[in-house]
Amino acid sequence: MASVSLPFTSVHLQCQAIVRPVRASVSGKPSISEPPVTTLSEKLPLKKIPGNYGIPFVGPIKDRLDYFYNQGRDEFFKSKIQKYQSTVFRTNMPPGPFISPDPKVIALLDGKSFPVLFDVSKIEKKDLFTGTYMPSIDLTGGYRILSYLDPSEPKHAKLKQLIFFLLKSSAKRVIPEFEACYTELYDTLDKELAEKGKSSFQTVNDQAGFNFLCRAFFGSNPPDTKLGDDGPSLISKWVFFQLGPVLSLGLPKYVEELVIRTLPLPPFLVKKDYQRLYDFFYHSSGFVQDEAEKLGISREEVCHNLLFATCFNTFGGMKIFFPNMLKWISRAGVKLHTDLAQEIRSAIRSNGGKLTMAAMEQMPLMKSVVYEGLRIEPPVPSQYGRAKKDLLIESHDAVYQVKAGEMLYGYQPFATKDPKIFENPEEFVPDRFMGDDGERLLKHVLWSNGPETEDPTTANKQCAGKDFVVLVSRLFVVELFRRYDSFEIEVGKSPLGAAVTVTSLKRASF
Repeated sequence: MASVSLPFTSVHLQCQAIVRPVRASVSGKPSISEPPVTTLSEKLPLKKIPGNYGIPFVGPIKDRLDYFYNQGRDEFFKSKIQKYQSTVFRTNMPPGPFISPDPKVIALLDGKSFPVLFDVSKIEKKDLFTGTYMPSIDLTGGYRILSYLDPSEPKHAKLKQLIFFLLKSSAKRVIPEFEACYTELYDTLDKELAEKGKSSFQTVNDQAGFNFLCRAFFGSNPPDTKLGDDGPSLISKWVFFQLGPVLSLGLPKYVEELVIRTLPLPPFLVKKDYQRLYDFFYHSSGFVQDEAEKLGISREEVCHNLLFATCFNTFGGMKIFFPNMLKWISRAGVKLHTDLAQEIRSAIRSNGGKLTMAAMEQMPLMKSVVYEGLRIEPPVPSQYGRAKKDLLIESHDAVYQVKAGEMLYGYQPFATKDPKIFENPEEFVPDRFMGDDGERLLKHVLWSNGPETEDPTTANKQCAGKDFVVLVSRLFVVELFRRYDSFEIEVGKSPLGAAVTVTSLKRASF
């Protein structure tokens, strides 16, 4: 349920954060917190923001071609950092003409400048969920969904409070439903490996993830309804109509440019698919609709929001993050696999053989591995915000002046792999967040549209399901190593996340 999710799940001058013990809990209503307090260094020079936007129309097209084809995303940013000798600069962001009315942004590509994007006292988030363009509201029932609302808008607090209500209502179902759904997933993987020698993780993960969310949140099992097993495929098509302009499908350059980056895809092509999803959620979420009416929100509006939060934000995050976690844990090698299996199984044994929240608190390596996965490859890489007023933004090297109304863009992997904050930032270090020193680094883990040491509230844009996402990510690692000693995979490319094929699963031997 990230605020800028999929890249599918949903987007701070440097602040001092209180480091608290890490919790893995499903959020109830959190308390309201003040915006981050920021102070500027007197030692850094005030500089003009380098870079330019090029010739109108031509400049944005050139940047788009470099971003997707000529250089690729990471090299696009690295080359500009090198060119301007600055992690803050002006550039255009896709999709550009004709889908985006104004592609001009100021890029923030370090861990010190990036956090200003979380400060809603300085940054407006209205209609910026997908960046420099906004998909048609016809794709969301004619409503501007919570993700597109700025906290200053009246409905923001009410809709976010309803998401907190949903999370609190589902708390007791999360662990048992995850265990049930992902046991089915691993049974399927075992069967396909025995028959074919390999198995696509994407297909089974999508089905298990969607079924789990619907069973945990709403007590409804999709295969037992008219929706059947079609949920994940319907969601993928619907999400593509929203994110297509900023995805790379691997098609020939000019085909891709013509089909998905010239004009928005017409929403009527997925209207029937969306209606099937809406009908399922409408019939499954009556208890949240009842609560919504008490707050003055219509049953229809909250249903569209529940669909979006479940399918786009949360399911989308799991669709991206779980394969990425498999990729990084696999690359770390057998020693990490053995250490995780020993820690996880020992903690469960010491808690009467049952998986509980208390048991997971006794798994520091597992918790660190999840945070490291969220740091090194956050599932929502891009965040946007528009300056509400003239600002001074500080990087490690200089202070820059931003004018009111200018668009800010942050590419999170560069912020969370900032070498001035993290040692060996490009490496997956499983125990990075263990111990007191590790916990002090958690304020620089930003996947949830805010620091890991802070909480979502109705007054900010931090992911409402922050604790939920951390919990299910921990459950994913726990269930994997309860059942298996080790595994092997092949990794390919995918428009969203990694395409993982499982080639070996070694069953638990101790």
